[in-house]
Amino acid sequence: MTDFHGVFPYLVSPLDPSGRVKTDVLARLADDLIAAGVHGLTPLGSTGEFAYLDASQRSAVVETTIEAAAGRVPVIAGVASTSTADAVAQAKAWQRLGADGILAILEAYFPLRDAGIEAYFRAVADAVDLPVVLYTNPQFQRADLSLDVIERLSRHPRIGYIKDASTNTGRLLSIMNRCGENIRVFSASAHIPAAVMLVGGVGWMAGPACIVPRQSVRLYDLCRAGHWTEAMDLQRKLWRINEAFARFSLAACIKAGLAIQGYDVGDPVPPQAPLTAEQRLEVEAALAEVGAQDQA
Repeated sequence: MTDFHGVFPYLVSPLDPSGRVKTDVLARLADDLIAAGVHGLTPLGSTGEFAYLDASQRSAVVETTIEAAAGRVPVIAGVASTSTADAVAQAKAWQRLGADGILAILEAYFPLRDAGIEAYFRAVADAVDLPVVLYTNPQFQRADLSLDVIERLSRHPRIGYIKDASTNTGRLLSIMNRCGENIRVFSASAHIPAAVMLVGGVGWMAGPACIVPRQSVRLYDLCRAGHWTEAMDLQRKLWRINEAFARFSLAACIKAGLAIQGYDVGDPVPPQAPLTAEQRLEVEAALAEVGAQDQA
């Protein structure tokens, strides 16, 4: 299986007021992130507003990211739906476009039992010849992956990773203990990445890496080298970004940060609202504190 590790920014989806994907802006952002040293790109994660985009917008975001990456780093494209059939169709489409992996997300309107949740993820993994990353975010999702389901899914030959965005770092250690080498864990922005790396994580997938890519890569390198004192010094500074990300709307915060850095990414998709002027100043101050106000 492909070895995914390191920093994978959850890309924003830049849109103009008419809803057209700003492919030039997205391509420039992807290119700059690669130049900053990130290890991969993830379009259509939470920061990418997957829940607010239509099929053509999603396709444009994935295709643009794959073309911009041009094989330099892997692209793990998000698949999300309330319907298993639709999720399978998305996964197949992203594979045809050239994605290197699938980030599998389950949306749910009605409550689901474990059997239905497991079947959804298994169907996505069965549909493609790509590595699959499980993604669960209990803060926003109605259906969570239980430890029993994660353990069973970890035996699937194409399911080798998970990003668990709960705020429970101990749960990550439980996943590692139960699944062993079958599944590798990525940190989310809700966790302290250095702490996740310390307990055995392989990196992090998160929106804040879009606006602090060099600092995120530096933190990853320090953790991999076992320089934990230096890593925690940097982590304390970077946590200011995570705090802002947690306080404000996900996409709105990162889009504001990117706009401050010179990227014309547009506003979040309505009915989401952009940050207020006061909130934007808070993001700007956080970026200045970590030396990332001119990341572009």
